[in-house]
Amino acid sequence: MGANSSSISELPENEYLQKLSGSESISENDPFWNQLLSFSFTTPTNSADLKLLEEATISVCKSLVEKNPRTGNLGSLIKVFLSRTKELKISAECQNHLFIWQAHNALFIICCLLKVFISRMSEEELQLHFTYEEKAGPSSYGTECEDLIEELLCCLIQLIVEIPLLYPCQHTDSNWWKWLCSWYRGRYSGGVTSALGDITYSISLEAVTTLIVFLSCQLFHKEILRESIIHRYLMHGRCLPYTSRLVKTLLYNFIRQERSPPPGTHVFQQQTDGGGLLYGIASGVATGLWTVFTLGGVGSKASAQLEQCSPLASQSLLLLLVLANLTDAPDIPNPYRQAIMSFKNTQDNTAFSSSNPHAFQINFNSLYTALCEQQKSDQATLLLYMLLHQNSNMRTYVLARTDIENLVLPILEILYHVEERNSHHVYMALIILLILTEDDGFNRSIHEVILKNITWYAERVLTEISLGSLLILVVIRTIQYNMTRTRDKYLHTNCLAALANMSAQFRSLHQYAAQRIISYTCRHLRRYVYVLDKLYFPHSHCSTLQHCFSTLSDNGEELLSLTCSHILRSYASRLLTSALHLLHAACPVTDLCMFSVNR
Repeated sequence: MGANSSSISELPENEYLQKLSGSESISENDPFWNQLLSFSFTTPTNSADLKLLEEATISVCKSLVEKNPRTGNLGSLIKVFLSRTKELKISAECQNHLFIWQAHNALFIICCLLKVFISRMSEEELQLHFTYEEKAGPSSYGTECEDLIEELLCCLIQLIVEIPLLYPCQHTDSNWWKWLCSWYRGRYSGGVTSALGDITYSISLEAVTTLIVFLSCQLFHKEILRESIIHRYLMHGRCLPYTSRLVKTLLYNFIRQERSPPPGTHVFQQQTDGGGLLYGIASGVATGLWTVFTLGGVGSKASAQLEQCSPLASQSLLLLLVLANLTDAPDIPNPYRQAIMSFKNTQDNTAFSSSNPHAFQINFNSLYTALCEQQKSDQATLLLYMLLHQNSNMRTYVLARTDIENLVLPILEILYHVEERNSHHVYMALIILLILTEDDGFNRSIHEVILKNITWYAERVLTEISLGSLLILVVIRTIQYNMTRTRDKYLHTNCLAALANMSAQFRSLHQYAAQRIISYTCRHLRRYVYVLDKLYFPHSHCSTLQHCFSTLSDNGEELLSLTCSHILRSYASRLLTSALHLLHAACPVTDLCMFSVNR
């Protein structure tokens, strides 16, 4: 096998890794890099293999952390990567794929190393590791390359926004990409999709993942990073002009949901004389940080399946969410958030506001379709919430759709399977409903949409029901689950607020939905009356009931107000009167006047 490593367990003994992390300083022009960057390694396809990779290479990474102040090899590796990316044009024109291959491989190694460096040191120490050079003292560093981090970040953003995934001639006017496209069409019978698509997919994925790794510094700080070095580079200087293009590209990556190349795919033939190291060219696998950036710390099973099908779409969405939630700089608001708040539909011909230089246009129909299809992912639900909450153009477009059920049904299914979702996912889904129900047009239209055979609703066979009635059923079920399990006051209040928003527009409710409203209301009125009865007659102690009821909503008054005054006043006042008479028969001390409802 020689210098090649055919399994993860052999990586710690790989001579090229040992030299990289050793005490010898390696110049960026050394032939060593050509040998290091020739991969012939089986591609991991799951998080378990990725974890094994991290564990196998941790000793190498620790050694590099220790030796890099003397050798500066991390900086040399980054300079090699930057030089390879600058030579991509020459590589395409000369029909030489070596630089493209090595650029990808160099970026993958950098990403793996950065994960360890960032987890073990502050940003200030990391910046020093980017500037160390070969000097007599262990703590010496150069001054002429102090912006190597910024240069790397800018290069990563350029790779993301300028490298097309498939059929590049249709997406860019760049002549050198036309050269590359033409050459691959002539060389590979499978066309551009099977050859060029694999390599550009892998490079784009590694660039997105490396940016996420850079931004993971926040994970190792208890306080919010308000003066982050990485944030400053991304919001100022050379990276700033790419803001809108980066946000747009990440959104389109999410929309396209391009599948990764098949496991084990090698676009190029393996090098017989090169030293094998980590992966084949089509690594196409995220580093595993996506699970850390999900809302609940861990994604659902459906999210994991989605990530495996399209890791680039998943990673792009995570990077977009992280960028949008960066803290504003002291002198400038977050430009990525500004871009998300202001982008418009491609069919919108109105002029952009001069106050926002980061505005752009995107196809709302494609974005809406992707959002409807991907709601099983909590990241996609968070993106939908951000767009509805912060982008008025997108909110107006969504509310005007005639197929709103395509968006609402996945949200209702999330709430229905509340026990299988993390709490953050449920909150986001509920708040989305709250935003939608603030619009009277939405509240009217959902009662006109008739659904047939809702298979995931198990309590009762629903052969035909309106979308509005189904929404009521799911929200009431969520309330009941919350009262018996989580007892979260804010979740309870938001559910009641959504019902209150819809109450004025209740129309032609399904008989089962009407029955659930009355039974739910009667149950809680009975509990409320019982508590009041005990309060009026202090001889019986009811502190436990009072505490239980107060945790739900302010000693029950808010619950009674929302339920009776908003919901039942508009739809079921006569049924309420009957229910109150039943309560009075069961509890004669109760004064019916206190529950009177204006007709």
